[in-house]
Amino acid sequence: MSDYPATVRRHRRLAILRHLERCTEYTSNASILSDVLRGVGVTSTRSQVITELAWLNENGFVENDDRGDFVITTATERGVEIAQGVATHPDIQRPHPRNRGA
Repeated sequence: MSDYPATVRRHRRLAILRHLERCTEYTSNASILSDVLRGVGVTSTRSQVITELAWLNENGFVENDDRGDFVITTATERGVEIAQGVATHPDIQRPHPRNRGA
């Protein structure tokens, strides 16, 4: 039997990193990430997004700047490598191959 919440967490972490990889300067904020996650079918509360950003930060995939009302996050080189599928981590879903021609 699979652990559905853990599967969702792995997908949420990948979706965050993939979004950051596509952003200018690899930077976004928690509010935008909540909208992005909803758009890719991984609906998440603000608390869940903040929790994942803290986890990603603790593991060296992002750097967070907590400004009270909002959190700005920037992917590290390691985080970008995970988003691109160049590196892997057992607690982050591995991305599917992208269509490089699109």
